[in-house]
Amino acid sequence: MTSQYAPMAPQSTREPSPQFFSKVPEVTLYFWIIKVLCTTVGESAADFLNVNLNLGLTGTSVVTGVLLAAALIFQFRAHRYIPSTYWLTVALVSVFGTLVTDNLTDSVGVPLETSTLIFGVLLVFSFLVWYLTEKTLSIHSIFTRRREAFYWLTILVTFALGTATGDLMAEVLGIGYLMTGIIVVSLIAIMAIGWRFGLNPVLSFWIIYIMTRPLGASIGDYLSQSPKEGGLGLGATVTSFIFSAGILGIVAYFSMTKADVIPSASAVETDETMERGGLWQTVVVVALVLVAAGTGYYLRKSSLQEDTPDPIPIAQSVPGGSQAAQPAPGGGQIAQPSPLGDLSKFRKITQDTLDLLNANNQSGATTRIGDLEIEWDNAEARLKPKDKAAWTRIDGKIDTVLRALRATSPNSNGERTALTALLTALGPE
Repeated sequence: MTSQYAPMAPQSTREPSPQFFSKVPEVTLYFWIIKVLCTTVGESAADFLNVNLNLGLTGTSVVTGVLLAAALIFQFRAHRYIPSTYWLTVALVSVFGTLVTDNLTDSVGVPLETSTLIFGVLLVFSFLVWYLTEKTLSIHSIFTRRREAFYWLTILVTFALGTATGDLMAEVLGIGYLMTGIIVVSLIAIMAIGWRFGLNPVLSFWIIYIMTRPLGASIGDYLSQSPKEGGLGLGATVTSFIFSAGILGIVAYFSMTKADVIPSASAVETDETMERGGLWQTVVVVALVLVAAGTGYYLRKSSLQEDTPDPIPIAQSVPGGSQAAQPAPGGGQIAQPSPLGDLSKFRKITQDTLDLLNANNQSGATTRIGDLEIEWDNAEARLKPKDKAAWTRIDGKIDTVLRALRATSPNSNGERTALTALLTALGPE
């Protein structure tokens, strides 16, 4: 989109310092392309640090946090917009914002519904404080450090919110990343058309900015997943390379042409008509989004509950949360099935992986365990409602297995231990 996408600051705002130019790029079509590319590469980088380097969520969060802090220092110390610094910061914010949501979900156990509501409220609060302090939310007026601080804080929250929203749709509601991407593209198109016909540009910009996060994840999954899963089968490494090359190419183009530099004078030009109507339009649009999202969530959850039978008590509980095994007629104990139901498909993939590993076929084992990841993610919406605690326990063991087999320097003993523990958690055949 062109520069008209974001409103200019009214004359009442503070004049920029002669040495302090706009610190953010103009909003053009290239802006949205590179934003989606950064989102996808950021997620791939997080997965590489978490799984391949076996840093885990905590280690990945610490490393990314340090890198983001360093990038923000360079960004704030600059006195003008520098494409390489700005987009590196966006990519790192993308990773860190994603990790915030992932940590809440995987480490703390916060449901994605709750995370979505929390980040939604934080985003509203961020916008409110920003506007009450600066009297404008225009990205054309980011020429003071305080406004830049509001800008980056808001972007961080949008990435966390976009991650929670996308994962909620794709995983918890079982829609899948491809269908989530289609829905998101439709919403972006609606907002873009609305902007063309007079919808407040600030409102349009930030809604689309949030939506590009799940869009980038959907595109990345489509390109990297195998053809049998509906993807192109390029793999995460090739997909990341292609997207990284695209980012570098666009950044180089910006650096040479200055095509996305906002003239400092434009930040203080009078354009109050673009600010008018923002409040009532925001209320109407947000209300419509909430009603549509709430209705869709309710209908989808109701459909999933109808397809998911109530769990049948299979053993009486004993202290500590375990289940009492029932005595067999000839003595001994009968192993109890999982409260999640039939998990034989996941057990077979796990056993196949262990057999390949025992045959010294590391590459085959690593490939086979990828099937487990795909199948488990696809079944989340069906299995998790049956017994959240049981699902979370097995999900954690699957994550351990994935990190062990995808590590840059895998340890065969550690791999076998993780696979054996997972087989035990999956229960009897």
